[in-house]
Order: sequence, then C-alpha cells, then structure tokens
Amino acid sequence: VWLAWVMLTLLISLPGRIIGGWEAKPHSRPYMAHLSIRNGSGKYRCGGFLIRPDAVLSAAHLNITVTLGAHNISKEELSQQKFHVDHWVIHPKYSNKTYENDIMLLKVYPPTSLLPERSPPAKLTKEVNYILLPSDNERVGPGTTCEVAGWGRTSRTQKETNVRVLMEVDLKVQSNKVCEKYFKSSYVHQSMLCVGDGNRKKSTWEVSGDSGGPLVCNGKAHGIVSHGPTCCIFPKVFTRVLYFGPWIHKELRKFALQDLPDSPSSD
Repeated sequence: VWLAWVMLTLLISLPGRIIGGWEAKPHSRPYMAHLSIRNGSGKYRCGGFLIRPDAVLSAAHLNITVTLGAHNISKEELSQQKFHVDHWVIHPKYSNKTYENDIMLLKVYPPTSLLPERSPPAKLTKEVNYILLPSDNERVGPGTTCEVAGWGRTSRTQKETNVRVLMEVDLKVQSNKVCEKYFKSSYVHQSMLCVGDGNRKKSTWEVSGDSGGPLVCNGKAHGIVSHGPTCCIFPKVFTRVLYFGPWIHKELRKFALQDLPDSPSSD
C-alpha cells in the first residue's frame, strides 16, 4: 500500500524568491509542491517537491498545508491536490544557526481522511508527479547548469510583487571555494552545494517563497534551497540531497512501519 508522505528539506527561517527568472510553463514541473505555513506571527509560504508517489521536501512545521499540482496559487485549480501534515521528523543534527543538516520529512494526509494512517497518497497525473533523487555516482560539479522554481517574490527591493504563478530560473553550481569565502567554516561541502549566478542578475532569495524548492540538475533533485548572505544575491547554499540519501530512506522505512496494523512506533 502506498503511503501519503511529503518529504521536506527545510530551512526553518522560511521563504525565498526567484530573482531574474521567468514564468514557468504551466504544470511543466509537476513535482513542485506549494506549502502554506501558519504560526504565531502570521502566514508564510515556501516550496517543496515530490520525490515519489508517497513522499515531498521544505520549511517550518506548524499548521502546514501542502498543495500539489498548482501553477497559480491564487486560484483553486482543478489540478490541485491538498494535504495536511500528520507527522514530521527533523534531522537530529539540524542547526538553525549554521543551517547544517537542513532537512526534514513530513507525513501528510488528505483533509477529508478520517484515518490519516490509512489515507491514499497523492494521485499521479500530468500535473502531479515525482522527481528522482540522484544515485551515488551522479554528482554535479562546478559549471553544471541547474534549474530552480518557486512562488517567491521577484525582487529584493520591492516589499511585495504579488507573485502567484510558478517562476523558474537557471543557476550554475559553483566551486566550494566560492561559498567558503563567504560563509567560512559554516559551509560544509560534504552536505551543501554552492550555487549561483556569477553576474549577480539571477537568484533565489530566502525570505519570501522559494525555500525548500529543488535544485534540478540533469533531471534530478540534487539540492534544496537553503540560505545565502544577507548582503547580496550571490552565492547561495543548497542542501546536498545526495549526502542525505541514507537518512531519507531510513526515515521513510520507519514511517512505513508505523502504518502497519498493530506495529509499534519506531524510535
């Protein structure tokens, strides 16, 4: 039985924005997930992505609503599928100071389900589909052109740009030395990716809607929008998905065990 999961790589400081990008072709990225987060200080949004029929990745963990199959988030599109969060697991070594191990898993269920543990997963359609994670021999090096998509704002200077449609941008993987220069010892090359536009015209921005979205290289999700310098739009740090493969699969197995009848919860 497929399980209804959403896996989120998360930066708990929330949102980000696409700068210097363009509107994506509607539903051309069917793995994208839109997250609406409510906490004591208000409502926020960020992105995530489906990695298999029973799983997605993003930011913050209070009162999250996950929407799949969306292009224009201001509309109730027929393609949209919505889920609530039932359970989450933050990486045990996550640091909100250095953003190390910036990843967590969420278990979701449809709002109409009376039994979350027996609820169906996302229904795969042309607007809702998953993206593959890289295998051990699929590492990306400096100069690789990758893609990022999100519903974040499109300018650093304007307070609101009312972005409602999915935007996308191309960015290149940078050498580790570039991020080590900006972030010093807080940049961990084993678990992070250095990414950006050396001309400083295109970027994500971690304060308005892109956080948690995927860095897609060669058709696979190699990174997750994490953080960047407060002074400028280059460079950016992404969580390196490949490094966390063992942790991801271990936690998904635990989730599966929790859904078996009369199965004790895993530690």
